[in-house]
Amino acid sequence: MPEILLESAVAPGIVRLTLNRPNERNALDRALIEALAAAIAHHATHPPTRVMLIAGSGSAFCAGADLAAMRALGTASYAENLTEARRLADLLAALHECPKPSIACVHGAAIGGGLGLVAACDVAIAAADARLRLPEVRLGLAPAVISPYVLEAIGPRQARRYALTGEMIDAERARQIGLVHEVVAPDALAAAALALADEIASGAPTALAATKALFADARRTEPSTATAERTARVLAELRAGPEAQEGLAAAVERRIPAWRR
Repeated sequence: MPEILLESAVAPGIVRLTLNRPNERNALDRALIEALAAAIAHHATHPPTRVMLIAGSGSAFCAGADLAAMRALGTASYAENLTEARRLADLLAALHECPKPSIACVHGAAIGGGLGLVAACDVAIAAADARLRLPEVRLGLAPAVISPYVLEAIGPRQARRYALTGEMIDAERARQIGLVHEVVAPDALAAAALALADEIASGAPTALAATKALFADARRTEPSTATAERTARVLAELRAGPEAQEGLAAAVERRIPAWRR
C-alpha cells in the first residue's frame, strides 16, 4: 500500500509534506489526518527543520473531508462524531501554532478542510489553476473547525460571503481577498515555494518561532498597556539572546549569520 503522506527534504532545513491519496484528490480521512498531525508534531521539535511545505499529489491539493467517511459518521454516536471532529480541529491548531513556519503549495482543488489547511499555514502560494471553495452549507454542514483560520486569513465579511454561497474562488480572487499570497504558473509552483521557504529560513530559528507566537498573541488582544509590556519583554529577551547577538554582529561585519552557514 502506498504511503498516504510523503516526506522529502527539498533543501537544507526545508521539508515537503505531501498528501498522497491522489485517487481521492487527497481527501482527509482519519489515517491521513493522523499522519499529517504526527509529521507536524515531529518537525515542531526537530531542530534541523526550518520550514515546512504542505503540498498534494496528483490533480488536487486537498478535496476536503473524505465524503464516504463523513457519511458513515452520520450513523455514529455523538461521542464518535465529536472525536472525529476534534481530530481535524487538533490538526489545524497544531499546524497553525507550530513554531516552524509553513507554506501551503496549492494546485487544483482546495475544498472545505483543504481550504482550512491553506488558511492555517503561515503563507500560501497558489498555481493559477487552483480552485478553492467552502461547500459545507450545500452538504447540510458548516465550515466549523476551519472557521477560525478562514476568518483570520480573509476577515469576517469575505468569509461570510464564501461560506454562505459555497461558490468557487479562483486563484486570482483568492489572492485578492488574502487567502493566498501569490499566484504563479502551475509549472513554477514548486520553485516559487522553495524560494519563499529559503527567504523564511534566512531568519533565526528562535526569532521565527517568537514572531509566530507574538502575532498569535497580538491577534487575540487589543492594543493596551499590558500588550505593550508583553511585546517589550519579547523584544528584550530576544535582543539579549545569542541569536540576536550573532545576527547583529553579522550585519555589522557584513557576513552571513551562523545559522545560514
